[in-house]
Amino acid sequence: MATTLFTQNIIACIWDFDKTLIPEYMQSPLFRRYGVNESNFWTETNNLLEKYRSRGYLISGEIAYLNHLLTYVLAGAMPKLSNKILRECGADIKFYPGLPEFFDRAKKFATEREAYRKHEIQVEHYIVSTGLAEMVRGSAIARYVDGIWGCEFIENPLQPGFLKQKELEISAESQIAQIGMVIDNTTKTKALFEINKGTNKNAAIDVNANITLEDRRIPFQNMIYIADGPSDIPSFSVVKKGGGKAYGVYNPARSDEFAQNDRLRQVGRIDHYGPADYTETSSTAQWLKLHIQAMCDRIVSDREAAVASRVSRPPRHLNSTPEEEAAARAAKAPKQSSLWSETTPPVEKSSS
Repeated sequence: MATTLFTQNIIACIWDFDKTLIPEYMQSPLFRRYGVNESNFWTETNNLLEKYRSRGYLISGEIAYLNHLLTYVLAGAMPKLSNKILRECGADIKFYPGLPEFFDRAKKFATEREAYRKHEIQVEHYIVSTGLAEMVRGSAIARYVDGIWGCEFIENPLQPGFLKQKELEISAESQIAQIGMVIDNTTKTKALFEINKGTNKNAAIDVNANITLEDRRIPFQNMIYIADGPSDIPSFSVVKKGGGKAYGVYNPARSDEFAQNDRLRQVGRIDHYGPADYTETSSTAQWLKLHIQAMCDRIVSDREAAVASRVSRPPRHLNSTPEEEAAARAAKAPKQSSLWSETTPPVEKSSS
């Protein structure tokens, strides 16, 4: 008998990272470790595009910054930089107030009511970032998340002719040397579809496969995408178009970020916005709880309606049983009148 692939009782909170969960760029602890001037690095990176264009090369912004990190390694400004060091630097990342505890608290929003527990509704957290995946994995929030998408580096790349050689144990000290994965603001949407279709949980499901809506693991209407600005418009659009929610956050100390989010709401890119404060009484935490539980309510309603529409009432006897006849007579019996509805008139008092 045919069945659906997934029960669709999961809600996904999908998070950008820099300026959404943390006030600075995640690479800041890395630059501090090596004594690299962060401002100079980003200024150089931002000028790479035009410099390479003048040479006839076309290069994306994310490729530019990843390549520039590798150039710093090769030039000796970041000697022996490895994935292990990236994870160690991730441990120094400082989060906005209320994090990472909010991630655990948000999962409990789906267990607060008996109906939610009955339908085994769950909340999952995913981070989709143009930053470095290894740094996220080393951060305090990693143990609260169900999946991480970010840029990756390869250490000790395979050499020419490796197919003809036996695998040898590499004794050289690891150092990042090649780009393994690039996530930019448009390929973030691919991650959304992987979450939507369940590719991240079942490798047999290809993200490009044609999968009916009812067979997808997490429908877009069960998603909330949280990010800080215009660079996430492609992801905001995908989630909103699918019936999910888009929420913008801003640094409370930055009036320009507040104005930026207000413009995004005015043009319909996001549903709402609030400060990057995830403490229990903050407006952001309360908005997210409200809409997570609204999704829980809809899931309960949809699943119970599905049961009602697919399960018929049991057949009944054509001739009533003695028990059914007794119940019917009892139902037709006149009900006892109240004291105030008696037909006997009240006795009048005699005058004295």
